[in-house]
Amino acid sequence: MKPFRLVCLAPLLMSCGLAEKLAKAPDRAIDPEVAAVTPAPPSAAATADEFDTTTEAERVAALAGPPAGERELGRTVASLGNPAAPGFWLETPMVSETMQGRVVYPPTGNSVAVELRPTSGPATAGSRVSLPTLRLLGAPLTGLPELTVYGG
Repeated sequence: MKPFRLVCLAPLLMSCGLAEKLAKAPDRAIDPEVAAVTPAPPSAAATADEFDTTTEAERVAALAGPPAGERELGRTVASLGNPAAPGFWLETPMVSETMQGRVVYPPTGNSVAVELRPTSGPATAGSRVSLPTLRLLGAPLTGLPELTVYGG
């Protein structure tokens, strides 16, 4: 089954400029929600499993219920972001500064706590989401899922 995943994921990763992104990717990312350090994927990573370096504890923490005081920021169409950037995050023009938030994928009802990262463009522009986030949401890695975004 792993060779099949590689064949399906490889064209997507190549179209994202993976080599350039790996060169620019940070060695580690810190997820403040779980106070853990998520290592970057190995340079030879080729499958979704190899790119997703989150731990079981990080995944459990990301699936925790919604925090008090959050509000819906809106809906966004998201594509897979840099697969070499570890952690749970959403790059979106819906926020002007980095903050903790949550995304929901309505077809599955799954909800994941993420770091919301600002990106340029109108608030209605699309967003980029991390590979681990898409996996927990149960959203297609090669699709353009519509996500509901919440923030504090």
